Amino acid sequence: MMGITIILLNWLLTERSDMQRKDIAVFGVGGFGRGVLALIENINKEEAKYNIRGFFDDGHEKGEIINGYPVLGKTEDLNLWETELAIVVSIGNPIVKKRVVDSITNSKVYYPTLIHPSVIIGAPDYVTIGDGCIICAGTIINTNIIIGNFVALNFGCTVGHDVIIKDYAAFMPSCNISGEVIIEEGVYCGTGVKIINQVQIGEYSTIGAGAAVVNDIPAHCTAVGVPAKVIKQY
Repeated sequence: MMGITIILLNWLLTERSDMQRKDIAVFGVGGFGRGVLALIENINKEEAKYNIRGFFDDGHEKGEIINGYPVLGKTEDLNLWETELAIVVSIGNPIVKKRVVDSITNSKVYYPTLIHPSVIIGAPDYVTIGDGCIICAGTIINTNIIIGNFVALNFGCTVGHDVIIKDYAAFMPSCNISGEVIIEEGVYCGTGVKIINQVQIGEYSTIGAGAAVVNDIPAHCTAVGVPAKVIKQY
């Protein structure tokens, strides 16, 4: 009888835990999307927050299995989803990411911010992080930081003091942002970009991998090199 009671108690606790978890899905099955899936699984190891439902992707067929989870459909399927669902838009290109977010019209959808358990935030009371952000393992965020919505900080990035990062900015692995920097909306920084203190990068500009930003960069351009120089304006 004791064994039956323990089994029943464990079952009830499991059921209760499953009910408390929030349904979540990843938009995008590319490498970044599969990495975000692993991020959610790592969060769940620390605290069982999410019930992973699968992926949405406009380029894959419904029912396809990706890393053990099904593709649930395309944008039109997501817009018809009938229950509350957390969506993580795991697309690296800021322009495409914004386009996807704008195309999701379902009022049942919301955008959680995912922070890997290993992330260090120096002064949480003085750091503001918006909705839909993805902050990956090994990232360090200092103090007096404002991070907008749908920002992605990939593995091992660092953010110094008094930094403003606006919506849809994306940083690939090992980017280093010094203090008093302003990153405008939609900026994309490739792997290993270094940004010195007190500079500003204009909206929807791309900084090439390994570049060192030592002066302000205008909007809508591509800059590469050490020091970073504009090679294309658009």
